[in-house]
Amino acid sequence: MRKSFGSKRSIKTAFILGAGLGTRLRPLTDHCPKPLLPLGGRPIITYAMEHLRQAGIERFIVNTHHCAAVYEEVFPGRIWRGVPIVFRHEPVLLDTGGGIKNIEDLLAEDEPLLVYNGDILTDIPLQNLMERHFQAGAAATLALRSDGNPRNVNLDAEDYVCDLRHVLGNPGARACLFTGLYIVEKSLLAGIAPGVKQDIIPVFIAMIRARPRAVAGVIIDAGHWSDVGSPAIYRALQDV
Repeated sequence: MRKSFGSKRSIKTAFILGAGLGTRLRPLTDHCPKPLLPLGGRPIITYAMEHLRQAGIERFIVNTHHCAAVYEEVFPGRIWRGVPIVFRHEPVLLDTGGGIKNIEDLLAEDEPLLVYNGDILTDIPLQNLMERHFQAGAAATLALRSDGNPRNVNLDAEDYVCDLRHVLGNPGARACLFTGLYIVEKSLLAGIAPGVKQDIIPVFIAMIRARPRAVAGVIIDAGHWSDVGSPAIYRALQDV
């Protein structure tokens, strides 16, 4: 039976992925984590923080690995515009799923978590993602775009994810771009081994294979979205 999480819950904690090596932006990232590269006179990650703050998020958790000390230099008070920041260091890089598992102890019982890639720039309405998550009653909900590439997330006719990366061979009703923004329930973390490098996408795929409608999707084409994934994109954004 599909569990209903109710409509009165809210999301107060966001996990910003900040531990990546930023290899595509070398040599800029040789001595600086990619999310801390300057853009418009401030670190890239602060655009995510401001976006989340305006959506009602009350606490940031940021995982660190490469050049972790730079985060402490940039945020010496561990706060951004009144919102506290908790840093969780990964001596060994754990990837997205392993990184989320690594902060499990920081979450309250049954607390939903909004996950946000630290190297994207977007102002899409996060309220749409939150509302869809609580309405769908899924263990995870992905924010998607109907255009752009790669469109490798497939939705069924009721906007539940039926395939990712074409692993399950189910084209569904439409194919979408994954924005790197999603919500997960803490209960989802029980299926991830602690201290192990794990991408979150295979976790989602296993959930979908075991139970239809385990993962919901919501298409949000409003606002802008950009992945700061290459030197060319980074240079172009400097001129915006």
